[in-house]
Amino acid sequence: MSQPDWLGWVARLQAIAQAGLELSEGVYDRERYLALRALATEIAAAHLELASPAERLRLDELLAGDGGYPTPKVDVRALVRRDGAVLLVRERADGRWALPGGWADVGWSPAAMVEREVAEESGFQVRARRLLALWDRSRHNPGPFPHSVYKVAVACDLLGGSARPSIETLDAGWFAPDALPQLSTGRITAAQIGRLIELDDHPELPPDLD
Repeated sequence: MSQPDWLGWVARLQAIAQAGLELSEGVYDRERYLALRALATEIAAAHLELASPAERLRLDELLAGDGGYPTPKVDVRALVRRDGAVLLVRERADGRWALPGGWADVGWSPAAMVEREVAEESGFQVRARRLLALWDRSRHNPGPFPHSVYKVAVACDLLGGSARPSIETLDAGWFAPDALPQLSTGRITAAQIGRLIELDDHPELPPDLD
């Protein structure tokens, strides 16, 4: 699975602009890097067919990033299993299902981050056990996204708890791998879940690494 060429160009332009804004002090240089970022916004808006000023402003804010030298964002996902079934949460954002997880926060270790995400999004308590995969989102997940994203998948052991919704999720439930609900494929695909189960069942295999 590959992303469209234009999206890769936008991401590269945005990264160059962000790095330049972080490292340059000259007024002239900064103006040029701001113009470069504006060009990235124009390209993305044209391909995404965004017409309204509000939509374009939102896109520009998204491409502006978090400041500092540009690095990939980190998305953590938990594989939690019970009697062969996989724990999924229903996302409020699109009404579809995904492995519990989300953006990593500063100050949290990967293991602590994934345990917290499961608890917050599903109501279940888990203990992180093993790194299963470190994936590049653009190689596995459909849909355009303006930033580079690394997806970290971790196998977790169920400790307790009960299903409940959260501010980010509508529901949590257990699903057989061959009877998955409609997935939020930008977050996780059926093929990814299948691969994580395979890796979890075979601890002698090394983690996937893109």
